[in-house]
Amino acid sequence: MDAYDQLTISGTNTRAAAGLTGVPRATALRRRSRTVPTPLEAREPANRLTCAERATVLAVLTSTEFVDSTPMQVFATLLDRGVYLCSVSSMYRILAEHTMVKERRRQARHPARKIPELVATGPGQVYTWDITKLAGPVKGVYYDAYVMIDIYSRYIVGVHVHARETGLLAEEMMREVFTIHGIPDVVHADRGTSMTSKSVATLLSDLGVVRSHSRPKVSNDNPFSEAWFKTLKYAPVFPERFTCLAAARGFLDEFVTWYNHEHRHQGLGLHTPADVHYGLATAKATERVRVLATARAAHPERFGTDHTPKALALPEAAWINKPHQQEQHQPNYEIAA
Repeated sequence: MDAYDQLTISGTNTRAAAGLTGVPRATALRRRSRTVPTPLEAREPANRLTCAERATVLAVLTSTEFVDSTPMQVFATLLDRGVYLCSVSSMYRILAEHTMVKERRRQARHPARKIPELVATGPGQVYTWDITKLAGPVKGVYYDAYVMIDIYSRYIVGVHVHARETGLLAEEMMREVFTIHGIPDVVHADRGTSMTSKSVATLLSDLGVVRSHSRPKVSNDNPFSEAWFKTLKYAPVFPERFTCLAAARGFLDEFVTWYNHEHRHQGLGLHTPADVHYGLATAKATERVRVLATARAAHPERFGTDHTPKALALPEAAWINKPHQQEQHQPNYEIAA
């Protein structure tokens, strides 16, 4: 377009200029007839308040009478007195220019929660528990499954199914678990009403067990329970609904028996939770190494390495929120008051 303008200014007619530059004459004429708008930032709105008017509005808004009132309240009060300074939005703009727009009501200040960092180097040290809902025979009817897990062995040390959720029923489960499997060092749970109930707190305190709790709304602080609930509910045999409480209890008993004694857990070197919990995994791991060595000697071409597959390695420890390397043996508990 600049070349077209230069040719026409030098005396070339518009037809020739259009042929030389490839710019249609109609386009050039429209461009010339169009006025160049003023940049938006350079325009001055006709309804803009003057500097003196803006200063007056600011003085009124920050006066002793209106300093604690909202612009909407100030606007209405002034109108009742027969005074109009500006619109409510203009009042907000003036306040915003002076960084005076903010939430002035007292806001809740929640204390920062300490991240629970739990380490278990063997079974019987850290238990975690939670409650999940099981759909009953009709819509709106649910049963509550109380499940307690040893985080090192993944062994389900306790499972109760009840028609309701209470702290007393949770206490009953814990007493049974501790009688059979021993008293752990730490019991971890989320912050549900049963988990923080007085009956559970009193029991654990009397037994000298450390109470650890997840941070509010952080499901990853209780990963073992959440993962097990998913394993349960995504199992092919898990029913859509349970016909009665007895059916739910029977199913959970069978499923837990299968999980503890038959399920090869990927986090346990493909051993069952029962083998790890009762100390049988080490001997079985040694036998697996012997079987692999025999197979490797018979067909060395079928093995790319002499090392035992990583999938068969037994874990040295289990964590909830793994601590830093130098702090792995100094677990950090958030102890409930």
